[in-house]
Amino acid sequence: MKASLTGTRRDRDLDELGAGTAVDVLVVGLGVTGAGVALDAASRGLSVVAVDAHDLAYGTSRWSSKLVHGGLRYLAHGEVGVAYESAAERHLLLTRTAPHLTRPLPMLLPSTDFTTGWQDRAAAAGLRAGDLLRTCAGTSRRTLPGTRRLGAAEAGAMVPALRRSGLRGAQLSWDGQLCDDARLVVGLARAAAAHSARILPRCRAVDLHRDGATIEDTRTGGRLHVSARAVVNATGVWASDLTPHVRLRPSRGTHIVLSAARLGGLWTGLTVPVPGEFTRYVFALPQTDGLVYAGLTDEAVEGPVPDVPEPTEADIAFLLDVLNSVLDAPLRRSDVLGAYAGLRPLLADGDSRTADISRRHAVIDDPDGIISVVGGKLTTYRRMAQDAVDTAVRARRLAAGPCRTRRLPLPGAASRARLARVPAPRRLVQRYGTEAVDVLAQAPADLRRPIGPDIPVTGAELLWAARHELALTVDDLLDRRTRVGLVAAHREAALPVAREVLALAARG
Repeated sequence: MKASLTGTRRDRDLDELGAGTAVDVLVVGLGVTGAGVALDAASRGLSVVAVDAHDLAYGTSRWSSKLVHGGLRYLAHGEVGVAYESAAERHLLLTRTAPHLTRPLPMLLPSTDFTTGWQDRAAAAGLRAGDLLRTCAGTSRRTLPGTRRLGAAEAGAMVPALRRSGLRGAQLSWDGQLCDDARLVVGLARAAAAHSARILPRCRAVDLHRDGATIEDTRTGGRLHVSARAVVNATGVWASDLTPHVRLRPSRGTHIVLSAARLGGLWTGLTVPVPGEFTRYVFALPQTDGLVYAGLTDEAVEGPVPDVPEPTEADIAFLLDVLNSVLDAPLRRSDVLGAYAGLRPLLADGDSRTADISRRHAVIDDPDGIISVVGGKLTTYRRMAQDAVDTAVRARRLAAGPCRTRRLPLPGAASRARLARVPAPRRLVQRYGTEAVDVLAQAPADLRRPIGPDIPVTGAELLWAARHELALTVDDLLDRRTRVGLVAAHREAALPVAREVLALAARG
């Protein structure tokens, strides 16, 4: 079956389930972990239904830093196992699973008046330890070069926006970056569908138990019962809403969206130590569309968990203050083009600050028979999914093959050498890989152009999303299949094209 997700296929899958079809695994949640669980289980030969009350990547999985971390922060907290796991999963994403969605990103960590000599030495030692992790994970220096020390002049040349006064030099290291976290989720969902998984966004699980769930189609209001031999709760920060046996301490991470031009055409990542902290940093991360995402905060969230968290003015001010500690021309509030916030599903850990809570993940087979996978990081989604499916197979005695996802590429993936030869614009290849040619070929000429002078996204991408990626609404197109919606002015300019594309897709 092709790796395409369509409204017609969704409706057919719902009809089959309504007729009483039972499945091996029901996955609740279609963020990166849930989509990863669906792919892992389906690729082992299990029958799978994966549902979400909203859209693909609606929750936390579209609000990350878009980094594929190597685990340095975990080393600082002494969590060597978590750090190695992160480095190993980064290697798989960069070299096998999704080379088209990832790229090596240089990261500059300046030494300034706000850092002491011992802090600089500690950071350098941590980065060298990160190089050792990279080597142990099998990532070559051709993929991620090693760390090196830069003088003040060389650091200033790489990032002209740095304040020269007090600049003593910098450490230059490398990490992985996703072109878009939501596109990773879409790729996982399509890959799972290619292995016959039923992918059903806008289907809410209203009654979850060990033998399945009642599912409500939020588009029609219709309900049906899905019988399953194993149920996996992969709803992240909302996991405790479905089972009382999961205890989480959510934290809010906020990013601001800036123009790269305002930062002197920033092309390398900038790592800025948070004054007064030892292991906390703010990152300014250049994107390939002329924008920079800068973040992030780590604030505890109390009370009910919102579907879409909102960044606060205090968060935005904090990020600007930290960035301005190293910039020659200070950023102002008016320079912020947009902002977004995501919620981390941290495991409850006493009274520790959320910034200090471990990023390890856990698979919980609770007394009610629901298997929940919580915690972790976007980078380690694949291992989280493997552990969850391993638990389901063992606990529910499912007849399944071994995990295959270490070597299973997502749609459009290929070696970097092959990707370099794809006859399509580089920007499209970085998002669609070998499918970039098809994205253009299936669109009329007037949709192949950028939507606007400051919006590199094309109508062709929106049409592809509507035809192959189960984008059913304008919000799906602009806020998740592409990220036009991160800048309000860009979203407004793109609305007419999005509406035109949905009408075109509806006509076939």
